[in-house]
Amino acid sequence: MSVEEKIRRAEEIYHRRNGNTYLYRSTPKEKKGPSLMSRMIRQIIVCFIIYGIFYVVTNREYFLSNEFQTKVQEVVAQNETLNNAYQYIMGYLQKYFPIEEKNENSTQEQNQDENAQNQTQTTETTSEQNLDTNDENIGGSTEDIPEEEKTQEQKDVEAIKNTTSFILPVQGTISSTFGWRTPTTKTVPKYHTGLDIAAETGTVIKAATDGTIILASSEGDYGNHYKIQLNDIVIIYAHCSKLYLKEGDSVYQGQEIAEVGSTGNSTRTTFTF
Repeated sequence: MSVEEKIRRAEEIYHRRNGNTYLYRSTPKEKKGPSLMSRMIRQIIVCFIIYGIFYVVTNREYFLSNEFQTKVQEVVAQNETLNNAYQYIMGYLQKYFPIEEKNENSTQEQNQDENAQNQTQTTETTSEQNLDTNDENIGGSTEDIPEEEKTQEQKDVEAIKNTTSFILPVQGTISSTFGWRTPTTKTVPKYHTGLDIAAETGTVIKAATDGTIILASSEGDYGNHYKIQLNDIVIIYAHCSKLYLKEGDSVYQGQEIAEVGSTGNSTRTTFTF
């Protein structure tokens, strides 16, 4: 027998002895919470409220615009209570979201900037037209501006290109061109008067043009080198490791005349001409 049944029987005996009518009362049932349907309805309403707030905040520029306010005022004007509520809400929104005034101010500033730009463009155009008119009125001359005169060196280079054909003496990488440079060795001059072509030691050098060897020497900064002359042109083949020919020999274009090296005042295995 459970404790609850023992208590019930004891109460029955007590009331029977006292001549009272006994009505048994079971343990009160717990109150049930809201049903599933009512909870769903509440959640839907909350979602609609949140969505409405989000939509209003996102499109607050429209809801605070004069167009929207005019439409709402036409509706709320028919009821005093709605009108009072509308005035309170709009006052609260204008306090924290004064967008319409900013938009009007920014629009005025943009219009002022556009007017200033248009005036500037008009002034510039008028000035250009006046300058063109003045140019036409001064002497009426349409002489062409003469080109800069070429130096004698430039004329000589063009003449050599037009009268002489050259081939590349050796296949390699151009390591230094003609003109100013920044050498890493103090003994190497900063102004380069030749063209350096880097290649492996022993690579065969071919004559770039026809000509006559007027100098075959191993002295000086050029190391083992040639001076080959063709008419008024003298080409120097410098820093060679080995010379094939001697002074006074005639050479033809493409003839093998020497080998690449690093003799003389050189910082790498190069051939200079």
